[in-house]
Amino acid sequence: MAGLSLDQPLVFTFGILGNIISFMVYLAPIPTFYQIWQKKSTQGFKPVPYIVTLFSAMIWFYYALVKTDAILLVTNNSAGCFIETIYIIIYLIYAPRKSKMTTLAAILLLNVVAFSFILLFTLLLVNGSNREKVMGWICVASSISVSVAPLSVIRLVIRTKSVEFMPFSLSFFITLSAVVWFSYGLFAKDLYIQIPNIVGFGFGVFQMLLYWYYRKKRNIIKPEQPKHGDELEVVEINKIVDDLEAGPQKNDHGNEEGKDKCNEEEKDISPL
Repeated sequence: MAGLSLDQPLVFTFGILGNIISFMVYLAPIPTFYQIWQKKSTQGFKPVPYIVTLFSAMIWFYYALVKTDAILLVTNNSAGCFIETIYIIIYLIYAPRKSKMTTLAAILLLNVVAFSFILLFTLLLVNGSNREKVMGWICVASSISVSVAPLSVIRLVIRTKSVEFMPFSLSFFITLSAVVWFSYGLFAKDLYIQIPNIVGFGFGVFQMLLYWYYRKKRNIIKPEQPKHGDELEVVEINKIVDDLEAGPQKNDHGNEEGKDKCNEEEKDISPL
């Protein structure tokens, strides 16, 4: 068991460091949400990572209560629940109606229905001795899903060639947090903490590499080029328009020339 006991100084040290770094991870998206607030628009931003992170914090908070003597996990994940909730509220304020309804449906399904099911299942159908193991593996799955959740942001970065919605500070602190919490789990002999942080470390490094690659690129939207067939149609239409515009001028000119000829003929046949 790992708590505030100084009998395990390494567990205590990495637990404190983990809380500090995790708090920085939670605060890292502030520039993104400040931009959303400033522009009064979500600008295609996806809230999935924050919904999943909120769910994971809720699960780990419950695991810490089941585990007992894990106050450092309680403090870390209670802060996570509070901060992620604020982010989601900001998104809901400025999101379009369709995105807002989709986000509310996801919150209802994951953070209300799924969490309630896990809570009732472990309390009613799992006895005390096995409850920690069951919740441990649920936490592993939840944390891995948090690591995978940024794939939507990664896809957006690759598609737009812009790191606007993937701040480097977030990727850096995610990687650092994974290292610290893995060390905490290692010295606390908690396999359920070790496993997801190995995955989190890998995804954090990948995000930093992606940021480094796209950091100097700009999102330039090129106008859609017409197809070959469309070009021919445009040329033909322009030619017809030109002919129509030039036609009356030629006819008028021709009529004037005809009038001049008639006048000359009249002059020729006029009596002397």
